[in-house]
Amino acid sequence: MKRIGIFLILIALLSSSCKKEAYIFTSFHEPANEGLRMLYSEDAYHWKDLNKVLLAPTTGKQKVMRDPSIAQGPDGTFHLVWTSSWKGDLGFGYASSKDLIHWSEQQFIPAMANETSTVNVWAPEILYDKATKQFVIIWASCIPKRFEKGIEDEENNHRMYVTTTKDFKTFSPSRLFLDPNFSVIDAVIVPRKKDDYVLVLKDNTRPNRNIKVAFGKSATGEFSNVSEPFTKKFTEGPSVVRVGEEYLIYFDSYQSKTYEAMRTKDFKTFEDVSKIVSVPQGHKHGTILKVSKKVLKNLLSQP
Repeated sequence: MKRIGIFLILIALLSSSCKKEAYIFTSFHEPANEGLRMLYSEDAYHWKDLNKVLLAPTTGKQKVMRDPSIAQGPDGTFHLVWTSSWKGDLGFGYASSKDLIHWSEQQFIPAMANETSTVNVWAPEILYDKATKQFVIIWASCIPKRFEKGIEDEENNHRMYVTTTKDFKTFSPSRLFLDPNFSVIDAVIVPRKKDDYVLVLKDNTRPNRNIKVAFGKSATGEFSNVSEPFTKKFTEGPSVVRVGEEYLIYFDSYQSKTYEAMRTKDFKTFEDVSKIVSVPQGHKHGTILKVSKKVLKNLLSQP
C-alpha cells in the first residue's frame, strides 16, 4: 500500500510538471504611475509576483495604468487595455505584444468622444469572442443626469458601455451595454459555451458596493436576471478564471485590504476559498489569462 501511495504522488507530480500552460494575472500597484505588473501561477490558486514593470504608461491626461485587462487573439497577439486617467479622459489606453515583453506604440482609444460630458472611462475589460470573431471591450462611464440614481453623486452614477473591433484600427460606435437601474462598474464577461455568457459586475450603489452576476446569450448583451450579491460589502474588481469544471472569482476586498476569492460551477452557488488562495500584497484589479509555459519562462528570464 505504501508503494502505491508513493507511486500516486509521483504520478501527480509528473502530471503537474508536464502541464503546458500557466496563468498570468495582470496587475498594477497604487498610485498606478509605474505601469503594467503581473502575477503568475501554475494552478490559479497560488500566485507569485514577477516583481517588474512590463510597460510604463504614456497615454491619457494623467498617464497612469489602472485596471489592466488583457486578451489573446487567434494569431497569438496579446491585446492590453487600461484606465489611463481617474477622470477627464474620454477613452482608454491600448497596446499589443507578441510576447508580453516587447510592446507596440501605445494608443489612446477615444471610445466616449461623442459624449463630451462623460466624467470618466473606468476599467475597460477586453474579451476575444470566438462566436463572433471579434474583440469586445466594455467599461464603466458616468454621464451626469443621464440615468436615475440613488444616493450617489451625479458624477458617480455609472453604466456600462461597449465597443467591438477586429483590428484595433476601426471600432464599432460605442453604445450603452448595461443599465441595471443602479450604478454599475467593474464588469467582466465570462463565456461558458455557445449562447451562454455570464457577466460578473460590481453594484456600486450605497450602501451595497458588492459583486453580483447577470446572464446573457451573447458577449455584447443583453444581460439580465441580475443576482443577489455573493460577496460582502466593499468589494470590487472581479477577475474570473476557469480551472477544470470550476470558476474562481478573485476580487479586491478593499476595506479589509485583502484579495479574496469565490469558487463556483454554475454562478448560482458560491464557495468562499479565500483561505486557500494566496495573492501578493499590493496587487490590484487585473484579468487572468492562460498562457503557454514558454511565454511565462521568457517573462521570468527578463531582468
